[in-house]
Amino acid sequence: METLQTFLKDFDDQMRALYKAAAEANWMVQTTGDPEWATKLGEAETRYNLLFSSKDLYEKTKNFLATEDVTKIEKRQLQLLLSEMEGNQLPEEMIADLANRAAELNLLFNTYSPKVDGKNYSANEIREVLMYSDDLELRKKVWFASKEVGKVVEKDLLELVKKRNEAAQLLGFDNHHQMGFALQELDRDEVFAIFNELIAQSDEAYRSMKKELDERLATKFGINPEEIRPWHYVDPFFQEVPPSDSTNLDPFYEGKDILELTTDTFNSMGIEVDDLYAKSDLFPGEKKNPTAFCADMDREGDVRVLCNIEEDAYWMETNLHEFGHAAYFKYVDASLPFGLRTPSHILTTESIAMLFGKMGKDPRWLKRFLQVDEATVTALVPELEKYQQLQMLIAVRWIVTFVFFEKELYENPNQDLNALWWKTVNEIQLVTPPDSTENPDWAAKIHFTLAPVYYQNYLLGELMAAQLLRHIETEISPEFFTKETGEMLINQFFKPAARYNWNEKISMITGEKLNPAHFVEVYCKTRRLV
Repeated sequence: METLQTFLKDFDDQMRALYKAAAEANWMVQTTGDPEWATKLGEAETRYNLLFSSKDLYEKTKNFLATEDVTKIEKRQLQLLLSEMEGNQLPEEMIADLANRAAELNLLFNTYSPKVDGKNYSANEIREVLMYSDDLELRKKVWFASKEVGKVVEKDLLELVKKRNEAAQLLGFDNHHQMGFALQELDRDEVFAIFNELIAQSDEAYRSMKKELDERLATKFGINPEEIRPWHYVDPFFQEVPPSDSTNLDPFYEGKDILELTTDTFNSMGIEVDDLYAKSDLFPGEKKNPTAFCADMDREGDVRVLCNIEEDAYWMETNLHEFGHAAYFKYVDASLPFGLRTPSHILTTESIAMLFGKMGKDPRWLKRFLQVDEATVTALVPELEKYQQLQMLIAVRWIVTFVFFEKELYENPNQDLNALWWKTVNEIQLVTPPDSTENPDWAAKIHFTLAPVYYQNYLLGELMAAQLLRHIETEISPEFFTKETGEMLINQFFKPAARYNWNEKISMITGEKLNPAHFVEVYCKTRRLV
């Protein structure tokens, strides 16, 4: 008779082999843009998902979970398996179809290169124009070009959304969005209530700072504030703060080694990441993914980061962010069963990445690692604090815009999504739409394709990062970059991996479950504007 221990070991062994194959195929797709690898990725993800689609194994898992003689760690393994299985109790052809559609769309995103006046523009070049150019006509052209991929993928993406909904409905859910929250151990009503409350609590501060920003940009471009449009900001979706002259740190990075700064940052805490550079892909290349991500290839130490590093503040912060993910993956307890050698939740790894990413604007980091002199940093502090607050407020509005729209997308994919997108952007981000809203500008955001029902975890991660930072500074060390901080993160946050539920983990460390009050206190108060 099969025992629980035998069942879990056999399942772990199967999962390990299929996971590695899918991770390798995905890495090759992202780094080469080769259509052959897109096909292999679809096949590998199908095989992996099929492992969780077996009705016999699903029933066995439920039965084992219902027995009394189960240890805590076995119970957690079974709970995570059950969540994975519940989303895959589908016909084999449907699982294969969903994986192949997503892989093909992903390839389109990675290989599409928009043109402006006959010149191809990479994602970095688009960002550079929006960050620095005073040529209003070029800014407008480049912004519209950044959205062209939306037209390329819209038809197939909407078909994929409908196919995802069909799959979710077969499993007893209303749509894929509802299923996504349920299977991530997230209460959708609770999360949306938190997000609505964050909008309300930050509204006065956001409106005041957004007005000031628009006035500054209007002066820069020689237009009236009411003429500000999306292409006057520094990224295509208004996710970032345009730096003022005093907060533009790019000049400090000329001639600096981004990787060396990353190494020094993590080493100061006893966290080693430089051994991960060799297998990573960190600099721009043709047909590779133009953004950034971190991949745990085998849950056995092969952790890789994809970046497109330039010598500027954006890529410094992005690299710190991605190697925050990498540190988490690397230091997971290797003695845990394979199924538990992963973050306890997406939002927990996002919280660590965000904690490290925002250090690129922290005065302590600037002095110690970028070696900016004391007088310069002291002069920067008031503006950087204000910058950081506006960055967080902009991030909140952007993430909520995405999340609220995605819910509507899955609840009714046949509505006028293009108009809905700009209505949502206007109401939440307070961004004035272009004259025409007929184009699928929303579809140019790869997350709708590559990471459905994921985006809420960015904001939940920010909330956890704020709570974790408050705990570190009050209970461990007011100086973040210490061995004591590193030991806490490694031993209490990274090593336990998925052994505990995400809310249980943050409660064990800080003494309370996720509490948005810490984020609100730091970023949502108008008093910080003085």
